[in-house]
Amino acid sequence: MNKMKNFKRRFSLSVPRTETIEENEFTEQINQLNIQHTQGLTPDRLGPPSQDASPVTPEPTTPGAQSPSHLHYHSKAQHRRFSMEDVSKRMSLPMDIRLPPEFLKKLQLESDNSPLCKPLSRMSRRASLSDIGFGKLETYVKLGKLGEGTYATVFKGRSKLTENLVALKEIRLEHEEGAPCTAIREVSLLKNLKHANIVTLHDIIHTERCLTLVFEYLDSDLKQYLDNCGNLMSMHNVKIFMFQLLRGLSYCHKRKILHRDLKPQNLLINDKGELKLADFGLARAKSVPTKTYSNEVVTLWYRPPDVLLGSTEYSTPIDMWGVGCILYEMATGRPMFPGATVKEELHLIFRLMGTPTEETWPGISSNEEFRSYLFPQYRPQALINHVPRLDTEGIDLLSALLQYNTRSRITSEAALRHPYFLSLGENIHNVADTASMFSLREIQLQKDPGHRSSVFQPLGRGKNRRQSIF
Repeated sequence: MNKMKNFKRRFSLSVPRTETIEENEFTEQINQLNIQHTQGLTPDRLGPPSQDASPVTPEPTTPGAQSPSHLHYHSKAQHRRFSMEDVSKRMSLPMDIRLPPEFLKKLQLESDNSPLCKPLSRMSRRASLSDIGFGKLETYVKLGKLGEGTYATVFKGRSKLTENLVALKEIRLEHEEGAPCTAIREVSLLKNLKHANIVTLHDIIHTERCLTLVFEYLDSDLKQYLDNCGNLMSMHNVKIFMFQLLRGLSYCHKRKILHRDLKPQNLLINDKGELKLADFGLARAKSVPTKTYSNEVVTLWYRPPDVLLGSTEYSTPIDMWGVGCILYEMATGRPMFPGATVKEELHLIFRLMGTPTEETWPGISSNEEFRSYLFPQYRPQALINHVPRLDTEGIDLLSALLQYNTRSRITSEAALRHPYFLSLGENIHNVADTASMFSLREIQLQKDPGHRSSVFQPLGRGKNRRQSIF
């Protein structure tokens, strides 16, 4: 019980907050209204300004909101009228949110008692979110089960607040053990990651029996996308997906967060072609100096050789090896190193990339586990012979990602600037973190050569559908 109390205190699960709401922005907006209130001015959409009122420059609205020119101000003696649009804007909520009528009525009654005269407290803010429906299970409707894992069951759902589809990840709570550490990691990290290529955590719901994480809904993942196009992707689409992967990963690495479980099943894709990193259950915030981590991370096929050989001191290069394996898989339609055991995995790697030496991997000759395997001395093979569809720049990027020496392995930031992506144009590097690549007109997916249906249609369910979000 103590663990659960600490968990609730740490993540404010008593009245959960949603990542679509910015507290600082909301507080600032309310404080601006306080100033207007003390000056005898209140916004009114229904009538002309009074003679004793002076115009006040309203806040900028989001696209689709009513023009600020429609806002007028009148004496505070008149009643304040709130609309859904007003509240959504002031609380930085999505403009398509459907605020409950009882919440608007309560807000109107409170406004008559001038609650805006004092600054907004965190408790008041959380209470408002709870009144709206955040943190409540009844706010979401289950539409069907997507999959089940060891600790969690994932359902497709719909939000009553926005009518948008969501993914409901129900994590079972054991009374003796409390919330699994993977859930704690996932929540703590995703609360602070806001990027177009990282899955969004919308809400957190805590009950006695389970912890429910509400994510944005994406219909498919990269593994299913490959299956749907007969494992034959357009090389242009490979480049677009690779850039999105690196873009999201670079955002994480800049914040010293390691994903540690990159694989096609953990890269979700929607019907627009937007790719998003998901499943941060194994992710860790890398501390300085380097701590000792578990080497039982990263699915075997995408695990770098240094971790396979027992290394527990690693940094961002752990993710970059997996990126290389994913690039190979998209370009060829098959996994690069599909080993069944650690020894077989290492054997497949060494047979293609060459058995490491002191020149290619300084210090490897003193690794006891490596010496115990007694691997043959394989020579490295030319990657172009195994990935003929990749151009020269693509082969160079793949080689840079699959370096034995972690210090030589290319970083996510450097990979984004690799010549391989020059054909996408320079504007792609100027897109805001929260904006999609597809906001640029020149960025469009092509029809895949082996497509079974349009790449812009929701993809079919597979046997392993959405196993990635456990």
